Amino acid sequence: MNFPRASGILLHPTSLPGPHGIGDLGEAAYRFAGTLAQARQRLWQVLPLGPTGYGDSPYRAVSAFAGNPLLISLERLVEQGLLAPTDLEAKPEFPQHHVDYGDVIAFKLPLLRRAFDRCRNSLPQDMSGDFEGFCQQHASWLDGYALFMALKDAHAGACWHSWEEGARRRDPQALRDWRQRLAPQVQAYQFQQLLFWGQWAKLRACCHDRGIQIVGDMPIYVDLDSADVWQHQDLFFLDETGRPTVVAGVPPDFFSETGQLWGNPLYRWDVIARDGYAWWAERFRSSLALVDIIRLDHFRGFEKYWEVPATENTAVNGRWVPGPGADLFHALKQALGDLPVIAEDLGYITPEVHELRDLLGFPGMRVLQFAFGGDPGNHHLPHNYPRNCVVYTGTHDNDTALGWFQSVSTEEARDLALEEAKQFARRYMGTGGRQFNWDLIRLALSSVADTTIIPMQDVLGLGSEARMNTPGKEKGNWKWRFTWDMLSDEMVARLGDMTRVYGRSLPPSGRALG
Repeated sequence: MNFPRASGILLHPTSLPGPHGIGDLGEAAYRFAGTLAQARQRLWQVLPLGPTGYGDSPYRAVSAFAGNPLLISLERLVEQGLLAPTDLEAKPEFPQHHVDYGDVIAFKLPLLRRAFDRCRNSLPQDMSGDFEGFCQQHASWLDGYALFMALKDAHAGACWHSWEEGARRRDPQALRDWRQRLAPQVQAYQFQQLLFWGQWAKLRACCHDRGIQIVGDMPIYVDLDSADVWQHQDLFFLDETGRPTVVAGVPPDFFSETGQLWGNPLYRWDVIARDGYAWWAERFRSSLALVDIIRLDHFRGFEKYWEVPATENTAVNGRWVPGPGADLFHALKQALGDLPVIAEDLGYITPEVHELRDLLGFPGMRVLQFAFGGDPGNHHLPHNYPRNCVVYTGTHDNDTALGWFQSVSTEEARDLALEEAKQFARRYMGTGGRQFNWDLIRLALSSVADTTIIPMQDVLGLGSEARMNTPGKEKGNWKWRFTWDMLSDEMVARLGDMTRVYGRSLPPSGRALG
């Protein structure tokens, strides 16, 4: 699928400003949508929206379908009468520039439960029908997710494979007993999802009114300790106790000499194919109810994936195993029609991966931080782009543009290569690098690539302190937030002017320019 020429900003909602320790779907999200429109942007890219588990990574969600309750705006709940203004007063002194997930969870989740307890026997008239209808509409995943979360609470947060046998193996009678015993807790988790999906739908509608589409992110894998694996144990390589026998990762690469051991359980693609990939069709259908375009993470894993024995401590001793290939996507197209997908085709990529991507017509990705190794044939350099691709100055896994440009390696060989890359970048762009982030933004916007995505940190001109994620680093990721005083009117105007000059803004009749 070819996308119209456009550009946008990568910013996860957790990074928005706000008074409650984490960005949410309240006033700041709407203000940001307005800022995108002022800057003539047509796309807002976010990271996966699911409820995060251990490590706070949006790529390790406890559900591939549910929304993250930490993104629910408490102010909106006050406006609905579900919370009192006084409920929000006893909050910690949250930091402005990063998320302290422990404090946020301790503050927000009890308030969400309070909102449910306050009205569970008498929902506001305008919500009672919505709640019943929502639960029916999303029953295929919501019933299992809500029971899973209630069971985790009842087991002090332990992974499901350590639960007693009836709950672990999903014995029907055991599940009926647990569902009856935990009925209020199950309903509370269903209610959280009603709030998230309702707030997200209103924000997305506001974006659409301004001519802005949402680019979402779908991880290829799901987490072991998730409702998805617990509900569909037959679809994964697990032993009789529910533990994985093989896990996902990638071999040694640019980011890590020992590879990346992700630890996610791997799919039994032969089993999944038997019913026409129904679980994947449901997953895509649910995602497209939240976003307009899906960035499909680790696309190469659909051609071949790196399989690592679960007993290994690194990803070095793995092997490549064939994935489902085009069969999956043909089945998805038959079920859902044309798929608005961006293929994340970074890392170790073979000609077979490119062939699969091109067969399906998906645009691939180019990252300017990977472009300056000195080889004019580097496919990340703009003069080598096809039109049907998406160019990033950097991704959530990269340092910021200025962070990269100002970085120094502690290893002599790497430092020499880094300095040569920076020199090549200056020569390629014809710049001294005084405003390297804007040089890189201009290069991306001026390229022939149909789509350009710029991390918010690069618009703001921030350094490595604003990096969102460092692959292989276990702690300190996913925390960055910005504040409005970082973003000047000049920055917005400058981005808007570049976007117009390079033909990526809406036409004069477009509402985003109003």
